Amino acid sequence: MTTKIEQAHDDDTIDLNALFGTLLDHKWLIVAITGGFFVIGVLYTLLATPIYQATAVVQVEQKTPSLPGLSDLSQSLGTTASQAVTEIALITSRLVVGQTVDDMRLNVQALPQRMPVIGDYLSRGHKPGQLGKPRFGLSRYGWGGEVVDIFKLDLPDPTMGGKFELRAEDNHQFSLYDDDGKRVAQGAVGQLINGKGVTVQIRQLVANPGTRFDVVVQPALTTTTKLQTDVVALEQGNDSGIIGLTYNNADPELARKVLEHVTTAYVRQNVERNSAEAASQLQFVKDQLPKVRQDLDKAQAAMNAFQTQSHSVDLSMQTKGLLDQIVGVENNIQQLHMQEADIDRRFTHDHPAYKALQQQMGQLQAQKDKMQKEVGALPDTQQQLLKLNRDVQVSSNTYTSLLNQAQQLDIARAGTVGNVRIVDKAAVDPNVPVQPRKALIVIIATFLGAFLALAFVFLKQILNRGIEDPALIEDLGLPVYASVPLSSGQSARSIRTRHKHGARGPLLAISDPADLAIESIRSLRTSLHFARLEAKNNILMITGSSPFAGKTFVSANLAAVIAQAGQRVLLVDGDMRRGTLHQLLGVKTGRGLSDLLVGKAELAEVVQKGPTENVDFISRGQVPPNPSELLMHQHFTRFIEAVVPAYDLIIIDTPPILAVTDAAVIGHHVGTSLLVARFGLNKQRELALAKQRFEQNGVELKGAIFNAVEKRTAGYSEYAYYKYKADPA
Repeated sequence: MTTKIEQAHDDDTIDLNALFGTLLDHKWLIVAITGGFFVIGVLYTLLATPIYQATAVVQVEQKTPSLPGLSDLSQSLGTTASQAVTEIALITSRLVVGQTVDDMRLNVQALPQRMPVIGDYLSRGHKPGQLGKPRFGLSRYGWGGEVVDIFKLDLPDPTMGGKFELRAEDNHQFSLYDDDGKRVAQGAVGQLINGKGVTVQIRQLVANPGTRFDVVVQPALTTTTKLQTDVVALEQGNDSGIIGLTYNNADPELARKVLEHVTTAYVRQNVERNSAEAASQLQFVKDQLPKVRQDLDKAQAAMNAFQTQSHSVDLSMQTKGLLDQIVGVENNIQQLHMQEADIDRRFTHDHPAYKALQQQMGQLQAQKDKMQKEVGALPDTQQQLLKLNRDVQVSSNTYTSLLNQAQQLDIARAGTVGNVRIVDKAAVDPNVPVQPRKALIVIIATFLGAFLALAFVFLKQILNRGIEDPALIEDLGLPVYASVPLSSGQSARSIRTRHKHGARGPLLAISDPADLAIESIRSLRTSLHFARLEAKNNILMITGSSPFAGKTFVSANLAAVIAQAGQRVLLVDGDMRRGTLHQLLGVKTGRGLSDLLVGKAELAEVVQKGPTENVDFISRGQVPPNPSELLMHQHFTRFIEAVVPAYDLIIIDTPPILAVTDAAVIGHHVGTSLLVARFGLNKQRELALAKQRFEQNGVELKGAIFNAVEKRTAGYSEYAYYKYKADPA
């Protein structure tokens, strides 16, 4: 029948109480990791280089056509949408940004070398020109206030990047070294220096003697491409024509200057572009004026000749009305012809603007043909006179219109201001950096630390499948004789022993008999009293499945506790390979069990006085090459037969069964065998394999000892830490 405990182990549901208990058990680890990330976040916000943001705002106004009638045509085609998208592309184009890079020589960067980690932090607070004094005797680093202005630095191949080191010297002198440490130039500030294919001129250098600068020369295109990415232009509002620009840099003044240069270059190219367009249209009008003037002169001459020949015939009222209509249509056709010539320069014949223009010309031509039929009904004299008057008026109107337009375009070309303007000049607040965002970084670092701590604790809990409940041991058929809590005093002594290879000092049963671990070993003593009633002899073997289970600690302290009850105990270190009982007892190895078994010593020579009265001790002796064979020899059987009648209890500490077979050999000579399992270390499958190994060798395990039980908020081990001792007097 399945027990309740087995059902609990088979239950796949999430135990919230166990999860909460796991967090409480590791609360100090979680606090430490979270606090560490919090400190890292704070240090980062203090040591990280602050980044400042320069901002500017420009306005893009709707551009109006210069040619008469083109505005109506553009509106009919729906071309009045916001030009912000186009202008944003122009702002971040190489035309504008590249000019900024060339004018400010941004492809040449010279930065002072700083002390690693804390150099930037220590150099803050110094204005340019106010040098900070060298600290810690490190004059090669810049400590704030350094200024270097490289006016000219030309390389043999301008397309190749270069790395140099500039060293400031006394009396405004400097030296320039290449990436291989070779000096390529030396001179004074302000001088033009040529050397080894490098031309350099430094306009200003303010630095302590010995200060070194990292000088990097990048191809202009590389710097331009990066600056195109760094300058951010966004339209503020849909179709508003207002464009906001931002640029971030660690130097607030440099950020302002770069953005100011970008906006200025953008406005200048816009003005130049509009001025060039006005000049192009003016030239087109000037080219048309002589032709129109020639047509006007011919029309006037023909009119004068006809009037002389016909002796000043006047137009009738009907003819005058028809003339006015024809002149109006002809004027519109002439305007469309001019627009056609202008559009033909900018668009193809498949463009919608060109097709719409041809459609309007077709409509006007239809009106003109209709009027021509009416003219055909007039007398010949009136027809001729109307035609001549029409030519004169149309040519005169066209010529006058072109003259007016030429004057307007000339004025526009001379006074072009463009269709963009700077609303807010580039500005930066040097007291408020945009990066790092200190509060946000600290919060994120803290939450990240807490998350990683929780993930580590839960992952450790998942991966560590060591037994934490003695019920799992009993499920294997091994009754648990005692659960020994983890002793903080014993752990402290073990740590000191690792660093000091001397005597560890008195046993825990002697130095702190009230320790919870010793109280549990006393309960083990009581349990063994009844377990040994049916044993074949008074020999107790303490073994384990793997190293570090704590069998040596249990063996030594159990011997001391039993001896305190008045029984004579012999403690034997049966681990002739790596036995450490002598270290725990604070004695030298000397002659021991191995020497006895090889015949180099007698029993009386290997028996030593133990740590307390009624306890004798036999160490492992010298490490032999064949421990298992020695244990199978008759000498070991004789040794057992000799010591059994001399003591009330013989405790043998053996090696782990899964590591070597020594414990299986010794197990045939003992009456009681106990397996030590360590809390959180040994797995259930491992213990089952150890039990199987003993059974295969004909050795029966009497039970188990659950050692080093740690306190848990939830689970069995929460009941293993009760103290019950006398109150102080």
